[in-house]
Amino acid sequence: MSLDLMTPPAFRQRLEACAESAYRIRMGVLDEGEAQGEGYVGQALGAADLLAVLYRDVLRFDPADPEWPDRDRFLLSVGHYALLLYSALAEAGVIPREELATYAADGSRLPMSAMSTYTPGAEISGGSLGHGLGLAVGMCLGLRAQGRTGQRVFTLFSDGELNEGSTWEAAMSAARWQLGNLVAFVDMNGLQADGPTRDVLALDRQEDRWRAFGWQVRRVDGNDLEALLRAVDEATGRASAVGQPHLVICDTVVGKGVPLLEGREKLHFMKIAADEWPVCKQQLTAGHEKRTSR
Repeated sequence: MSLDLMTPPAFRQRLEACAESAYRIRMGVLDEGEAQGEGYVGQALGAADLLAVLYRDVLRFDPADPEWPDRDRFLLSVGHYALLLYSALAEAGVIPREELATYAADGSRLPMSAMSTYTPGAEISGGSLGHGLGLAVGMCLGLRAQGRTGQRVFTLFSDGELNEGSTWEAAMSAARWQLGNLVAFVDMNGLQADGPTRDVLALDRQEDRWRAFGWQVRRVDGNDLEALLRAVDEATGRASAVGQPHLVICDTVVGKGVPLLEGREKLHFMKIAADEWPVCKQQLTAGHEKRTSR
């Protein structure tokens, strides 16, 4: 973050609060991964800044009542990022933080892939990729049919899901029905199960593609909290019951915040040895303390 002297104090305060939240969310991700000995930690660390912004600053929800009818909805299409969602829900007060230690354990409310039937605050069951945007379109239409014009629907999907035809069908549908209360984010970390995303299908000119489909599009460094917060402000500031849907393309780094993992070979499922978890936490804390001491 590099704020100039003209940055309003209120924005600075929001930004600092999001930075603190992002740190705690990342630490929660590492706690979950260490408790289970595995997990999609790299992707979760990369997208943590976005969920910090959403749950700390943007989403309207009631931690004591996850089913509150007037809440905004956040849909995690990439279900294997579940440990990120759980950490964000703990940070938001929806679930107890100590419950993160049960991640992926037998009988836990926090399975390895997010499921709405298990976890308070999880709106959908993710895992079969390419469904999140379609479900978001359906929720927007459902809210409209109910006369609920003040609720917004947010969804996060991955660059690998840009390979899925269902994603583009949903993109066309959202523009056709003028779902202006839909704000979607794509995590462009360049990685999917079959290897680098660019080697599977081309990802060029994504901004042009989505604009051609009728969307308002922004692209930012998804690990630059200031840029991210400004982009979300712009999207939500223009969100309305009827209008163009919004997409924010977030370029992120797998393992962000932990140099040991940032510099490691990028694999869809990153193996972390038992003696490396304390190193990851030390590096995360050191980076956070360096930032806050500036």
